[in-house]
Amino acid sequence: MLLVNEEQKALSKNIADLQRNLVQALVEREEHNDKDVILEVTSGRTTGGDICQQFTKEIFDMYRHYADYKDWSFEVLNYMPADYGGLHHASACISGENVYKCLKYEGGTHRVQRIPEVGLSSRMQRIHTGTMAVIVLPQFDEVDIKIQPDDLRIDTFRAKGAGGQHVNTTESAVRIVHIPTGLTVECQQQRSQLRNREIAMRALKAKLYHQVTERETEQRQSTRKLQVGTRTQSERIRSYNFSQDRITDHRINYVMHDIKEFLLSGRQLDELISNLLEAAEQEALLELVERTKSAEEKLK
Repeated sequence: MLLVNEEQKALSKNIADLQRNLVQALVEREEHNDKDVILEVTSGRTTGGDICQQFTKEIFDMYRHYADYKDWSFEVLNYMPADYGGLHHASACISGENVYKCLKYEGGTHRVQRIPEVGLSSRMQRIHTGTMAVIVLPQFDEVDIKIQPDDLRIDTFRAKGAGGQHVNTTESAVRIVHIPTGLTVECQQQRSQLRNREIAMRALKAKLYHQVTERETEQRQSTRKLQVGTRTQSERIRSYNFSQDRITDHRINYVMHDIKEFLLSGRQLDELISNLLEAAEQEALLELVERTKSAEEKLK
């Protein structure tokens, strides 16, 4: 009887693996899944103030922990700390196996609900709500976008380290503005101005490529709706309710508990990301079926 049960479990697993492979073979694959990414976090401008900034730092650190969990490289490009240990804005280059595949649906608005800690907005012990935004861009070694030197404004300034640990005595930090689009990138984490400029240019190319292809990608594949690029609370992708110790991903109605573990370990985030990828594959398969039916009806 025990042998029969083991054989049934093995058979069920094989069937599940075959179904997953079939879905992946039928569904149009994301062409940038194997790319490294540039990940940016920005504190929200909605009600919450320093709550948003503290939350932004926690989310940035969460992705740093996740990179460690996945054995990826996490290189901080820019870091703008706020008061009380919070964070206004930061960006990082994350390199490793299937980085973009795992992180592409992390982009969007993340909402926090919590009672402020002492030293923050703690005048009233009530639950505050704030937001922050995550942007995930695939990184390219060579991007087929021509950038004219006259279209760039390049500034240098003295870099301040994460959390204010040090201030460089030379102007090694670099800020590049693409004048036609208004896109701005900064890099200040390297002590070499040349290295900072090189990294900033790569980030600018990734942003320009994303801007050019975003509309085409959204039209081609509806699963891109899982990534929301604005910061309004109505478009949130995930909520972190500290008072109830609950994380909710609104796109797939997935609920997890133990926020501290979620932010620090990487394991729970990896579990959630696996569910997001599975949901995206199923959605893309349904879209493929609908397109096939539509094409067949037109031929009748």
